[in-house]
Amino acid sequence: MERMGKPREQRLGEVFVSLADTLVADYDVIDLLYNLSTACVELLAVDTAGIMVTADGKGSLQTVASSHERTELLELFQLQNDEGPCLDTFRQGRPVSCLDLTHAGGRWPKFSAHAVERGYRSVHTRPMRVRDTVVGALNLFGDRTGAVPETDLYTAQALADIATISIIKDRTAATMHQLVEQLQRALNSRVIIEQAKGMLAARLDIDMDDAFARLRHHARSHHDRLTDVARELLDGTIQPDAMAPAGRTTEPPGGRAVGASLGR
Repeated sequence: MERMGKPREQRLGEVFVSLADTLVADYDVIDLLYNLSTACVELLAVDTAGIMVTADGKGSLQTVASSHERTELLELFQLQNDEGPCLDTFRQGRPVSCLDLTHAGGRWPKFSAHAVERGYRSVHTRPMRVRDTVVGALNLFGDRTGAVPETDLYTAQALADIATISIIKDRTAATMHQLVEQLQRALNSRVIIEQAKGMLAARLDIDMDDAFARLRHHARSHHDRLTDVARELLDGTIQPDAMAPAGRTTEPPGGRAVGASLGR
């Protein structure tokens, strides 16, 4: 199978390398998690992906990254109604799979009805865990019923594991408050990105997914952090018209070489 013109195995290797880079280099947690969600959609037999994490150390989850706007709204619905597979995975620390959400009314009556109404038909979740502490969940959604290949689910867990290691590196049980601070910064960054998405969508009359794609494209092509680009857009340093559609080559000021990088 090939996506984006490259064999799946090559793209998968690139994703793991980009995630491993965060173990030794300065990185932005929010970039890491957004890249993880989009990589899952690109490489696995799923249609959308989202990530929830806890930042208060008390088990209160928040949506921090998603591949599509509709996935983010679905995850927010779970949190608001305290029901759904992502919450089950976080609380129980184990994977959850549902091959047909139309038959999940007894398990998640509110969530399943809401998800089916919006076109979702299946879900697979994987815990983001360090030792006995689950810091979040990786959530994979499908628009069709049926199973996802076992190799894809193993890959999803591996991606979730390395992302979790990146987040909690150099952390110990005795310094868990540092992990809380790290994840809280990620959630604060997400607020800035959401504001920038909304502003860009309104100014350019585009949808939120297109707005986010432009933000990520601009950050990658200029080798900047996603959060920094969002902040500069909000404060007027970058104008909305400078955000080219994803896939269109742009040249940064000074003629600096442009290149795409999954990790940034």
